[in-house]
Amino acid sequence: MFPPRSKSVYPVQVKMNKANEKSIHEMLKNTPSMNDSTEVVHTGSEQIKHSTTLTLRNVSNHSLSSPTSVSLEDESAYIKNGSSKLDTFRNWSITTYKCTKQIMLEKLGKSTRTVDLELEAQIDQLKETQKKYLSILRLSRAFTSHFYNCMQSQSLLAETFADLAQKSPELQEEFLRNAETQRILTKNGELLLNALNFFISSINTLCNKTIEDTLLTIRQYELARVEYDAYRVDLEQQRTGSGGSGDSAPPQQKYSNDEIQKKYEKCKEQYEKLRSDIIVKMQFLEENRIKVMHKQLLLFHNAIAAYFAGNANGLEKTLQQFNISLKSPNSVTSSWLEQ
Repeated sequence: MFPPRSKSVYPVQVKMNKANEKSIHEMLKNTPSMNDSTEVVHTGSEQIKHSTTLTLRNVSNHSLSSPTSVSLEDESAYIKNGSSKLDTFRNWSITTYKCTKQIMLEKLGKSTRTVDLELEAQIDQLKETQKKYLSILRLSRAFTSHFYNCMQSQSLLAETFADLAQKSPELQEEFLRNAETQRILTKNGELLLNALNFFISSINTLCNKTIEDTLLTIRQYELARVEYDAYRVDLEQQRTGSGGSGDSAPPQQKYSNDEIQKKYEKCKEQYEKLRSDIIVKMQFLEENRIKVMHKQLLLFHNAIAAYFAGNANGLEKTLQQFNISLKSPNSVTSSWLEQ
């Protein structure tokens, strides 16, 4: 059990509360009136004056408008720009939907497509030609790579034979003869390698740049053809639904027909333009292809035949005939000081 509390604790607390109340009363008594324009705070013998009036002279000078407000011209320009973007997106969405629908209907056999039989045959032949030329390019690169490795082996053999000729006097003549043969083969191989690299570079330009440029126009032509057919079929369906005459159609339907008619005319013009461009490009491509391949096939034949026949002079003349620089694959360009 705890001992009973002393009764003297409560009177002490009462006295402390009275002392605090007295000090607070004195502080309030010395406080000046709130109606005064200035206050005086008494702290001992010092008096500090300060103003309690809130200065508002600069408030009226500031504009009360929002910082994010814009002028009417800027707002109208912003609205116009936004509406143009929405219109562009709307037209793109409609065109994409119609083209996708046309492609699906063509694959299902439920829609007709515009076909130019002669042009389609030429396009298929061009794609097949590119595929075969790419096969030639791939095989030529593989042959050149294997031939380069063979040249490296021949060069190492020449060095090994020459080293053994110095260390084996009894077989010196045989080793030197083989070393000289491998050196000649390596030298002629460098000439053939230059011819092969020139052949590969020309075929690569023909396949991946010249023919590819025409195929890019063909892809644009095919997309234009799908868009043209999509609006053509849509226009035919609209005319059939309105009884074949736009005068008896309701205003909303008549406006829709006019809009589709304009889009159809635009797509038809684009389609015919790309079609004429393809015909011209394919004519120039055919002439260029024959000229390039005639030169490159002649180079390939003469270089291969001269090398494997051991005709070094014929190989050099072949490279000079086609203006091919005689550069070793392992050669290092000399500095300007040496030149």
